[in-house]
Amino acid sequence: MESDSSKFLKELPVPERFEEKQIRIQNFVERQHSLRNKVVLVTSGGTIVPLESRTVRFIDNFSQGTRGSASAEYFLNSGYAVIFLHRNGSLEPYSRNFSRKNLLDFLEFREDGQEQSLAVQGKYEEKISKILRIYQKVTHSEMLLSVDFTTLSEYLYLLRIAALALKTLQLDAMLYLAAAVSDFYIPKDQMPEHKIQSSNGSLQLSLQLVPKLLEPLVKDWAPDAFIISFKLETNRSLLISKSKAALEKYQHQLVIANLLETRKEEVILVTKDSSKPILLSAECLSQGVEIEELIIKELITIHNHMLNQK
Repeated sequence: MESDSSKFLKELPVPERFEEKQIRIQNFVERQHSLRNKVVLVTSGGTIVPLESRTVRFIDNFSQGTRGSASAEYFLNSGYAVIFLHRNGSLEPYSRNFSRKNLLDFLEFREDGQEQSLAVQGKYEEKISKILRIYQKVTHSEMLLSVDFTTLSEYLYLLRIAALALKTLQLDAMLYLAAAVSDFYIPKDQMPEHKIQSSNGSLQLSLQLVPKLLEPLVKDWAPDAFIISFKLETNRSLLISKSKAALEKYQHQLVIANLLETRKEEVILVTKDSSKPILLSAECLSQGVEIEELIIKELITIHNHMLNQK
């Protein structure tokens, strides 16, 4: 009998440039496999759910991709190859460090007689040089593949093909599922083609529940990979119990549990047998340390232990 998730995926529209992205992902994984590199798929940013076929209005998920982009950066700095599956326009590794500034504020225009030039302002030169050096090393060594999505259907299609490509790597693959994925959607056959008109009066929407695709991901798409999901809550009393319930239901290895208000200073790494908090001290915060650095360090330790136990 066909599962709900299989039926759901078959009903989704095929994304634009799907085959091109599929080939890029497959070629990247094959190259990293030949080099015996560990590969992590990092998903990042939010998905949108269109309200019309020719989309003007949509429901969006709260996420700038802060955690995903920072985490991808720390994986790269630790020697992992990274498939960065991210929302179009969300934060990306390395460039994220300048996201709160207008690009033009970093530059100055210089004139010396007949000569004109652009230069980085002196107060930013050290920071930009440091990050640019690392970024160019990563890109020249082809350790980073960025693949973008916008809609829920694009994300799910690309997640599936990326996971299937990583299947051959077995435990050398890690999936770090930090994207904020919509829980509800409008089936295509219930979606109006054209823009919903406000002149028609108040709007009532009937949304369907998105099947949890973590189950086929763990069972079928990448069954031997190290899979990490996230659990975001606003009620601390539910955090551990819901994380444990997810581990029991889907049978993956680890949940990163966090509260909305404290997610940048505190997370809990939850496995079937343990719950390990990671906290940023006031001193670390004042020094600009990011919690993602500590998370990735701990995950790599766990991953290496798993590989050594093979």
